[in-house]
Amino acid sequence: MAGSNAAALTLGGAQPILRVSDIAASVKYYVEALGFKQDWEGPGPFCSVSRDRCCLFLSQGDQGHLGSWVWIGVNDAEALARECRERGARIRQEPVNFPWAYEMQVQDPDGNVLRFGSDPRKGEPYGSFMDMEGRLWPVSGDTPICE
Repeated sequence: MAGSNAAALTLGGAQPILRVSDIAASVKYYVEALGFKQDWEGPGPFCSVSRDRCCLFLSQGDQGHLGSWVWIGVNDAEALARECRERGARIRQEPVNFPWAYEMQVQDPDGNVLRFGSDPRKGEPYGSFMDMEGRLWPVSGDTPICE
């Protein structure tokens, strides 16, 4: 980049926008099954839900496609999995150890997938990653990690 302001450029956090088919049903699921709170709603069928530093926007019938995926860091994926089970969340894949994270997948009512991951577990074998079609892909220590 040219200019003297190039070093000052920074990006902020991302707030993914997930398309949903029924905003009321989605808010209920995120609040009751995943422990989020509704921050605000409108204009139109659009709202914000959050939990701690994680904020997601939900948009009924607009802005994206059903079945989107989002990765969310968490300090303890196993504890979150226990909580999700107790709350009745739709766990798509139980926590699995990977080179990049100890990660689980949760699915919302519209097929959007939330991948919650904490630090990988040292000394434990890696599992298989579940793709969008439900296929399991073996993962090795040679799997590239984005740094």
